[in-house]
Amino acid sequence: MIRIVDYGMGNLRSVQKAFERVGHAAELTQDPDEIRSADRLVLPGVGAFGAAMKNLGRLELIDAVKDYAGSGKPFLGICLGMQLLLTQSEEQGVFDGLDIISGKVVKFPPPDKSGLKVPHMGWNSLRKTGECPLLAGVPDGASVYFVHSYYIDPPKDAASAYTDYAVEFCSVIGKDNIYATQFHPEKSGAVGLRILENFAAI
Repeated sequence: MIRIVDYGMGNLRSVQKAFERVGHAAELTQDPDEIRSADRLVLPGVGAFGAAMKNLGRLELIDAVKDYAGSGKPFLGICLGMQLLLTQSEEQGVFDGLDIISGKVVKFPPPDKSGLKVPHMGWNSLRKTGECPLLAGVPDGASVYFVHSYYIDPPKDAASAYTDYAVEFCSVIGKDNIYATQFHPEKSGAVGLRILENFAAI
């Protein structure tokens, strides 16, 4: 069973419906035991890093998510859910993350320096850096849909794709059983559905 962590932030139903569209049932849960026993786990998210960690803590889900990540079973973070995997974020202060992937979440350069608007919103392309099961059948340069003001800076061996927007940032993680996308696959058309289908098949 694919389970989606419901911690009160994120477009949960859209992610659930996208999995259903590619033929895989997915259920929402706030139950730590259901999180630990999932066959595949998805951590979605839209909003602020600090508020998300606070919600995960309030619902007593942090240990369950970390236990699942250490289980070796497939794990997928989406957008804010990707950022929460890291050690720390500088969004609206300094907040500790789940520390499943080492590194920090940092803000895009100010628009007056880059000439680009923040948040980064809309379609942009992926530059694949190697083979990753999550990106099987996804062509290099494929376009996906982003909405974010911060990006992650993980170790290079965790990055499976990069995207350019004022800076080159990691847009896909693929390390051991941990996968994540800075973009929204559920809003990225056929490419996004292929990515979700790939995750369900891992």
